[in-house]
Amino acid sequence: MVTRSRVMRAAMIALLTLTAAAFSQTPVPARVAAGYKAIQESDLRADLGFLASDALQGRLSLTTGDEVAVQWIAAEFAKSGLKPAFGTSYLQAVPLIEYRSDRTQSTITLRRGGSERVMRFPEAYGAYKSDVDITADVVFAGFGITAPELGYDDYAGVDARGKIVLVFDHEPQETDASSIFNGTGNTRYATTRVKALNAQAHGAVAILVVAEPNRKHLSNQERQARIGGSAVRKITPPLQALAEDDLQIPLAIVNDEVARTLMLTCGTTPTDAQTVIDRDLKPQSRALPDTRIALHFRNLYAKQGTSWNVGAILEGSSPELKGETVILSGHHDHDGQTEEGIWHGADDNGSGTVGVVELARAFAVNPQRPRRSILFVVFAAEERGLLGAYYLAAHPVRPLATTRAMINFDMIGRNEAPSPQTDGLIEIPADTTNRLNLIGSYYSPDYRRTVEEQNRHVGLVLDDRFDHESALNVFFRSDQFPFVLHNVPAFWWFTGFHPDYHHTTDTADKINYRKMAQILRLAYLSAWQFGDEAHPPRFIENPKGGH
Repeated sequence: MVTRSRVMRAAMIALLTLTAAAFSQTPVPARVAAGYKAIQESDLRADLGFLASDALQGRLSLTTGDEVAVQWIAAEFAKSGLKPAFGTSYLQAVPLIEYRSDRTQSTITLRRGGSERVMRFPEAYGAYKSDVDITADVVFAGFGITAPELGYDDYAGVDARGKIVLVFDHEPQETDASSIFNGTGNTRYATTRVKALNAQAHGAVAILVVAEPNRKHLSNQERQARIGGSAVRKITPPLQALAEDDLQIPLAIVNDEVARTLMLTCGTTPTDAQTVIDRDLKPQSRALPDTRIALHFRNLYAKQGTSWNVGAILEGSSPELKGETVILSGHHDHDGQTEEGIWHGADDNGSGTVGVVELARAFAVNPQRPRRSILFVVFAAEERGLLGAYYLAAHPVRPLATTRAMINFDMIGRNEAPSPQTDGLIEIPADTTNRLNLIGSYYSPDYRRTVEEQNRHVGLVLDDRFDHESALNVFFRSDQFPFVLHNVPAFWWFTGFHPDYHHTTDTADKINYRKMAQILRLAYLSAWQFGDEAHPPRFIENPKGGH
């Protein structure tokens, strides 16, 4: 039994720790003080109370509630006096196609030896923004990775032109801390979009993805099924895609048994192929004899729509450097409403949206400006696949080659806590009330050092656990990732998962506003430093394992 004296003693220790941290923080320079002091919890409470209210109906992309959020962000940028980012407008149109797959009519058929095996969800399934009818022979291409700088290419010696490619999810040696693929963390090569683009570049007409057979964790599909919305919603949100996208081939998911069946004629098994790749980093790619697949995807509907990236610019003070850019970003959409209720999205990502708006105000009221320009942008349709971020990365308003750093906020309002999303997959510290996760640090140690230096003024606990695990795929799951693909030093600032993640209970009353304000103060100082320092962060294209 916990005694009252023990509780009081623990509370006193916690208070003394926080007090010591507060007194150890150094004052901010006078040139940034006005903006720093402008970041107030009262603003955050008022703004997030509105964005996560019932009136906005969960802000599902292409719905009225999200349109209201878009107009509110644009109005707040205008009131701050910042310049529109997109010519004369604060809005960048993001053309989308919304669709809903008809799983009863969508099939994946294996043809071999004169017979057919017709497969449907959940053993084999896919979806695409238009109806699909593709029939082709199948080749196996290992992990689907081409990394010449690492001396690794799953497509060496295999011809994928006009074929359907079968690949493993994730990447080799992901439990090996010394792996060339960033040790136990993920690299850019591990995500299915990059694998699909690589298959397309090698002439493939479609791609099949299977969870790596020797995995020590849940498959992506098993993990996603534990997320709140996936677990409890009777009707899932519609799918959305960019109307025009670099990726133009369909992707399908197959289960372990289907993959074993597909590889029965090629002289190896999925398990044996991965074992060899993990041991020797020698590709095991090959054609699959007498293996032909027909993809037949049908949609219940498909319609065009437009969402919006919302952006504003603070022009830099230096004639020589104002053409360079620092990005502060978040996303405004969430998961809408269903018969289960409203998916309020206070933390995800009302917190990030409000954070970008509050920082825009802070920079605007500060009398001095950094030498480089700051782009404040809140992206469309992140929940539907990072669509607004991919669109801006493909249609940048300022050159990505001179974009020096990106701070992306996605869920910066809560204390990390155990949940089905993370149970058994990652350790959560006992006390997360002052903790901030930085995701992406191995791609730019310089960036991390700058944030750590500025944290002397703020006193948060900085954590990089998510950079050293591969089960949760966190690195790919927010809007910084499309910019990492363009070699921009871009971090996801994230306070962690919690039991209300993607539930109707992600509400504004549960936000830790004190910590959220501290995070924004740290972001303000860090962005100022990125915008003003002589040597901005370097991007490391090929982080190695063991660090």
